[in-house]
Amino acid sequence: MQQFIDISWWQLGLFSLTLFIPFAINYRYQLSIGKDAILAISRMVIQLGLIGLYLAFLFELNNLWVNLVWLILMIGIGASAIISKAKLPKKHLFIPVSLGLVVGLFPLLMLLTLAVIQPTPFYHAQYLIPLAGMLLGNSLSANIVSLQHFFLSFEDKWPEYEAALALGASPKQACFGFVQNALRKALAPILATMATTGLVSLPGMMTGQILGGTSPMIAIKYQVLIMIAIWVMMSISITLCLWLVVKQSITRAGKPLIRAESER
Repeated sequence: MQQFIDISWWQLGLFSLTLFIPFAINYRYQLSIGKDAILAISRMVIQLGLIGLYLAFLFELNNLWVNLVWLILMIGIGASAIISKAKLPKKHLFIPVSLGLVVGLFPLLMLLTLAVIQPTPFYHAQYLIPLAGMLLGNSLSANIVSLQHFFLSFEDKWPEYEAALALGASPKQACFGFVQNALRKALAPILATMATTGLVSLPGMMTGQILGGTSPMIAIKYQVLIMIAIWVMMSISITLCLWLVVKQSITRAGKPLIRAESER
């Protein structure tokens, strides 16, 4: 099998000239996204360059406590991004979202590193950080969708909620249908992705490994492992987050502390 092929900076720069195509489309159809696109591309290049330098240092240092601090920072930034994108207040939701991510992430990381992949040492940054990044990255959008649908349910189905309370249901029981619908909406995309993986698309991790010279069968085993882990983490983090949100954002009398208008 052909070994890893590096890409020179001039080749990357030359390929970047293809960006003129989407910018031409933006100009022709007056999409007014030129500035946003330039900002997004610039941020992507700068951020990836900086994180590449930092990860090289992190892999070389390979310290348990430094890795742990980095994981906590990733979770904090991820939780903040979820709440911001869902357009909800952080005051009541930061802890539930963060706890959902923590409980979903750390047990899976321990299982992957201690029992499955078994790097030496088990906290090796080369494995720990990328695995955490993939799990967290894929869980962000699902958590955003679940929170949006949950709080929108109060606006769209408020009479049903009040009727359930009037009939003697507890706030938790009255919210069950909202939680159920939010879980279905949030988990639907990953189910569709898993159902079409290999036929419609080759996931990024698998493609990257193959381009890096890894055997396709090894890449496939890693991809199956990661897809299962992503599905499990999404299920845990979203369910725990919604359970905590119901407890913290709804009073005993059934009055929501956060209304749907907050996300607009």
